[in-house]
Amino acid sequence: MPGPMSEQGRQDFLAAIHVGTLSVASIDERPPLAVPVFYHYEPGGDLTFFTNTHGRQSRKVGLIAKHGVLSLSVQHEELPYKYVTVEGTVTGIEQPPTAERMLAITRRYMPEEFAQSFVQQELAHPGGTVLMYTVRPDRWHSADMSEEVA
Repeated sequence: MPGPMSEQGRQDFLAAIHVGTLSVASIDERPPLAVPVFYHYEPGGDLTFFTNTHGRQSRKVGLIAKHGVLSLSVQHEELPYKYVTVEGTVTGIEQPPTAERMLAITRRYMPEEFAQSFVQQELAHPGGTVLMYTVRPDRWHSADMSEEVA
């Protein structure tokens, strides 16, 4: 059986570069919403991610506003399999965030030139609303199969 990670291990794992799967409860008969997101986290701190409505009503934005809580899960898909899921409370929303705050996230996933272009396009999208969420991790779930495959 995979064992849970230590507190430092799970924080370091979450701080590494992974695409997260954000989940938030639904308000109707539909299942919970789960979407991939780029995010930023430093051990001991809060989690941040941003989204752009691109001029349309966003189910994600509405559900986060309604509930104020969400889950984010990240994983290492190859052996040794590992995952971390945090359940957290939204503690802040910036609308719009600064380009520098957005770059702190996009630089983790893209080369500098692409990160700069991506952020400028997101901020300049006509009719779009860029929101940066800050989430306090409240509960952690994790598993690490490193011992089993060693």
